[in-house]
Amino acid sequence: MSDDVEDSGTPKDRKFVEALARGLDVLRAFTHGSVVMGNQDIARITGLPKPTVSRMTYTLTKLGYLSYSQQLEKYQLDSGVLALGYAYVSNLRVRQLAKPYMDEFARRTNTTVGLTCRDRLSMIYIENCRPAEVTSLRMDAGVRLPLATTAAGRAYLAATPEKEREHLMALLADKYEDGWDAMKASLESAFAEYERTGFCLSLGEWDRNVKAAGVPLRLSDGSIMSLTCGAPSFQLDEATLKGSLAHQLEMLARDIESLGV
Repeated sequence: MSDDVEDSGTPKDRKFVEALARGLDVLRAFTHGSVVMGNQDIARITGLPKPTVSRMTYTLTKLGYLSYSQQLEKYQLDSGVLALGYAYVSNLRVRQLAKPYMDEFARRTNTTVGLTCRDRLSMIYIENCRPAEVTSLRMDAGVRLPLATTAAGRAYLAATPEKEREHLMALLADKYEDGWDAMKASLESAFAEYERTGFCLSLGEWDRNVKAAGVPLRLSDGSIMSLTCGAPSFQLDEATLKGSLAHQLEMLARDIESLGV
């Protein structure tokens, strides 16, 4: 089963529709890097029995969320998924209001600026802004980032209420297994830095060629997103990121919050 899992219900939860959850798990399987997959691939990723997967893929194909290639004998996501994702992103008020501010910040600082939300143990880009002359760090909407090693994920975790954070940390412990002690120490250091400064850093932990800062963005409905800025390591030194840009990013988040998003 995928290690990017978060429990959404329990066997005793009478309102939880198991069949629906399994169908969504089949769709989520396609976020793990493969563009096309057969039922056996999906069963391996989701941990579901192959006969169950076969019924789910057949149904999802009929509904337009998957398409089937007779030549490859495999499935891929279809336009129904795109329509749902586009409807979410295009109607997201925070994205619409934040984009001009993010564009200006990216232009002024010559960094890539991202707005992300959490999905299970990942952060997903819903907006990414960068100066025209910057060709690296292109992160389109929908790109997933790991929760534990990125500035976006660390900022989200740092701002998350204690009970929810403990739940997510337990899931991360299951994911990283033998490497969890080192990962936990790194995260706790990031949380302490957030308490001191209001931001979190990722200095090569996600990608050794990237330095980034992240701050939480608290929405009026109580939910949390993350705002990030970053650049390739050869273009951005740690002192500048930590001493200037991260503080400016924190002020940018407060400006966006003041819009009542």
